[in-house]
Amino acid sequence: MSQHPLPNDLHLETLAVRLAADRSQYGENSEALYLTSGYVQPSAEASARRFAGEEDGYTYGRSGNPTVSSFEMRLAALEGSEACLATSSGMSAVMLMLFSLLKAGDHVVYSQSMFGSTLKLIGSEFARFGVESTVVPQTDVAAWKAAIRPNTKILFAETPTNPLTEVCDIAALADMAHNAGALLAVDNCFATPVLQRPMAMGADIVMHSGTKYLDGQGRVMAGALCASEKLIKEKCLPVMKNSGMVLSPFNAWVVLKGLETLDIRMRAQSERAHALALWLEQHPAVSRVYYPGLTSHPQHALSMQQMSNMGGAVLSFDVKAADPQTGRTRAFHVLDSLRTLSLCTNLGDTKTLLTHPASTSHGKLSEDQRQAAGIGQGLIRVAVGLEHLDDMKADLLRGLETL
Repeated sequence: MSQHPLPNDLHLETLAVRLAADRSQYGENSEALYLTSGYVQPSAEASARRFAGEEDGYTYGRSGNPTVSSFEMRLAALEGSEACLATSSGMSAVMLMLFSLLKAGDHVVYSQSMFGSTLKLIGSEFARFGVESTVVPQTDVAAWKAAIRPNTKILFAETPTNPLTEVCDIAALADMAHNAGALLAVDNCFATPVLQRPMAMGADIVMHSGTKYLDGQGRVMAGALCASEKLIKEKCLPVMKNSGMVLSPFNAWVVLKGLETLDIRMRAQSERAHALALWLEQHPAVSRVYYPGLTSHPQHALSMQQMSNMGGAVLSFDVKAADPQTGRTRAFHVLDSLRTLSLCTNLGDTKTLLTHPASTSHGKLSEDQRQAAGIGQGLIRVAVGLEHLDDMKADLLRGLETL
């Protein structure tokens, strides 16, 4: 169905609701869900041209889908990138990036505070294929610079980090990477483009776990890479077609619709997270709160500069304890005392989710690796949802007041 093109000067909030592939001949207002693995071709010649990449058109589910394209278009617009490639999960997006850009003998510099699976993937799995890597403290710019080698291809940062909410200087790392002939990749899962747009600060690649805030209600798995059209088409897309790390049309449709409410969700959840962090900081059973929106956060000023003067919707806190085993016992007590909030390892949901990072997201790491990453046994992560703030406090008090 023919339709008028969107104006070029729309705000991000409008693009999040309106940008998508063209409507079908039926004129649907809500974007269509195309559940198909294959596509009928108009002719053998057209089929040959499409498979050869000489003509636009869908050929097979592993190579593209209109619903997936709508999600890619919308997220690329929000991040300010030329192109986007959707994947089956956040970790598959990381895998796709690494497979597309690295070979044996190449070197990666990445933060020791990154998600546990990312640490294992780069440091262990890719090491088996001859990829070298160096982990550095997230906030130490000098350490990042010192780690760069002639064979460094990627600097990879997650900001804020999971679960300690450490923040890195994106612009400084971008300059550093480019001066060394390398690329800067940024995991923007926690902040989302509502709060932070890394490409505007010089990043070359932005990675997402769409499972989190992009979906927003904990329904499906999804991931994405945003980058230049050249990098996506020449480097990532060929690997995607051969490896099959594709996002299903149904999952793409769910996340596409999630993007429509991303702005209002992120702002509302960030507001609640800030209030909860201030309250936890005053509780006698809590030794420390990790949240970029607090003035006590070591990178508070940088966080406000990069994240639109908001701290995001994730915080973590340490329960007071004399030793690691006591910390673990006390953290488990707080979690097991919950009656309203969820003990769940996901984040980005409208429901508030709590987890124990040392035994879940970072459970695959050695104790030395956990200590280096600052993940103590008394640490609890809170991904703040949309419940009433007083109900969140009341549920946390069930455990905190009975330690």
